[in-house]
Amino acid sequence: MIDVKPINLSNKTIGDINAPGVITPSINYLNLPVKVLQFGTGVLLRGLTDHIIDKANKAGIFNGRIAVVKSTSTGGTDAFAEQNNLYTLQMKGIENKQLTEETVINTAIARVLSAADEWNLVLKEAENPELKVVISNTTEVGLQLVEENIDQQPPSSFPAKLLAVLNHRYKSLNGSAESGLVIIPTELLPDNAIILKSIIKKLIAFNGLSADFEKWLDESNYFCNSLVDRIVTGKPSLEEQKQFEQKNGYHDALLIVSEPYCLWAIEGDDKVKEILSFEQADPGAVVIPDIEVHRELKLRLLNGTHTLSCALALCMGFDLVNTATNNAQFSAFLEDLMKEIYEAMPYKPEAKLAAEFSERVLDRFRNPFIQHQWVAIAQQYTTKIITRVLPVLKEHYRLFNNAPENIARGLAAYMFLMSKVVKDNKEYYLTYKNERHLLKDDKIGILVEKWAVNPASVMASEILGAKEIWGEDLSQLPGLAHSVQNKLNDIVKNAQPHKQKEN
Repeated sequence: MIDVKPINLSNKTIGDINAPGVITPSINYLNLPVKVLQFGTGVLLRGLTDHIIDKANKAGIFNGRIAVVKSTSTGGTDAFAEQNNLYTLQMKGIENKQLTEETVINTAIARVLSAADEWNLVLKEAENPELKVVISNTTEVGLQLVEENIDQQPPSSFPAKLLAVLNHRYKSLNGSAESGLVIIPTELLPDNAIILKSIIKKLIAFNGLSADFEKWLDESNYFCNSLVDRIVTGKPSLEEQKQFEQKNGYHDALLIVSEPYCLWAIEGDDKVKEILSFEQADPGAVVIPDIEVHRELKLRLLNGTHTLSCALALCMGFDLVNTATNNAQFSAFLEDLMKEIYEAMPYKPEAKLAAEFSERVLDRFRNPFIQHQWVAIAQQYTTKIITRVLPVLKEHYRLFNNAPENIARGLAAYMFLMSKVVKDNKEYYLTYKNERHLLKDDKIGILVEKWAVNPASVMASEILGAKEIWGEDLSQLPGLAHSVQNKLNDIVKNAQPHKQKEN
């Protein structure tokens, strides 16, 4: 058998790629104008927001490409340049309980500019009258105030870079109302656009910019809170890359992999919705006046379920999320848990939306292509319970005034898991299947101390009653300590043979 060297992905070779299942452009993408300025080259943006824009372009809806600003000093823009900014996204996983796979060559990015070396070209993008949107994902650390001069080449912080771009656009296009932009930060912070705009306002004052510019910023631009959710695992392994090339006949140095599920919820009015026409291309993209419902669904039914099922999965001997979810007993627990959480969500969505979301959560948990380890999810376990679970627990008591069965089971498993933690020097380690895993948890010292001086038969009251952990005495909630203790007793009893065998 003769090995055929795969072709390299580029504008010149894209027409030669005809592998079954690979979606290639059906449009002349080179003729589309730049309508989006994007700060960040990370896989989340390429696997989610840029995918939706590309999908819209292929459907003839948005008809605009992206100029990307690379702000970090690591890596370079060479890989993008060599492939004419083309890259492949593979979406693999479970949808509607069925295994699915889709491979798309993304043509949305027109150019990638280095902020450090090509800041003048970044500012040139601001002069483009067809520019409509700014997207960012500079990590949560990127949304910080750094008091600095925006005339630097370039400014160091993302907000200062953005202000420099906006100020240059204002001057270049004479502050016209139609030159305003829709600005969508996707950093994983609540009210991310509100935070960004407040920083911009402080930088306007620090830089002594005009009142007319600030008026244009307020009246002609839209700062839109947003929420993104998609697991993008990024660059595949060398073996996976080789298999991809053998199957499809081309090499892509920028190949990335994601799950099928995606969410890009953007807070905006009808005018914003009109500008962001790419929303029409994918059901995962939504522009609505209030995105809190999507935040609550993610925080409670996805993150809260992860948190409350993590310790139980480890107690049952499961290493990975997908293997646990494919177990009938564990899957039944997840379904019952999500129903219980839904009934007590502080911000309650309609039942149909919650049911659909819950089904997608189970699909995502079952994804065989994502090796998500439970021990990784156990990091900062106590903080996750405080932020994700306690509001639901309190609302359950307000509505029903009794102990929630499945939440109590999750809390009992969490307590048992903490009994397997030991301190070594200044670090704490979870022992699981005879292996030690470094565990980070701000309250771990208190939990370890309680297990050291108390028998398992009183641990529910001891831990739930610890104000230094929860900020309040949770043992006062009627029946909670009793329910958690009974479930903890069962877990301890069932774990005894395994414990004796280890000794």
